[in-house]
Amino acid sequence: MKSGAQRAASAEMIALVAPDTSPRGLNIDGEADSWDFGVGAGFYLNATEEKWKNWRMYDYVVKELPKLLDENFKQLDTSKASIFGHSMGGHGALTIFLKNLDKYKSVSAFSPIVNPINCPWGQKAFSNYLGGDKLDWEVYDATCLIAKYNKFSSQILIDQGEDDKFLKDQLLSHNFVEASKRVNAPVALRMQPGYDHSYYFIATFIDDHVHHHARELRPAL
Repeated sequence: MKSGAQRAASAEMIALVAPDTSPRGLNIDGEADSWDFGVGAGFYLNATEEKWKNWRMYDYVVKELPKLLDENFKQLDTSKASIFGHSMGGHGALTIFLKNLDKYKSVSAFSPIVNPINCPWGQKAFSNYLGGDKLDWEVYDATCLIAKYNKFSSQILIDQGEDDKFLKDQLLSHNFVEASKRVNAPVALRMQPGYDHSYYFIATFIDDHVHHHARELRPAL
């Protein structure tokens, strides 16, 4: 809501659906101890470690949520869908898109975590949710996935603030771009001078993202 995306979405006749980041109400020990893990950061994966077995946000977004929409909003056609997000949500959007090219027409992201196996946020989350085998981490890493999934035509749009304090150590945007170049995957990384990681950054460029998705969705409407 803070992004102001509603106006552009309404003009394009697009429904916006915003799922949560994590399961709520399970009261798992330690789930709220830090803002970058647990109820604050589910990383849109299916956890395999027993303690976090209910953290299955990947299945929720890809399987459960479309079914819920189909059952409760008859005016929507979930076969005509795109996906985007910010930061951890950008990570989720990119990985879900790359693993489900048949389900989504397009993807975009603001300040996404694109190479989580190589950043502190991702390493903390993946080691706890998925265990110690780093091969299991790669299936939720957009930089690893882009090297394998290059058979799509819609351009991936990424906006990244140049003054984002997380860019160098956590977001690693250029790792994703370099990987995409090696397979000739269509990626547009727009580095925006003077912008950080905040809602103001998103609010400034959100219309571009809505229109980006509308162009991909429109032929199917």
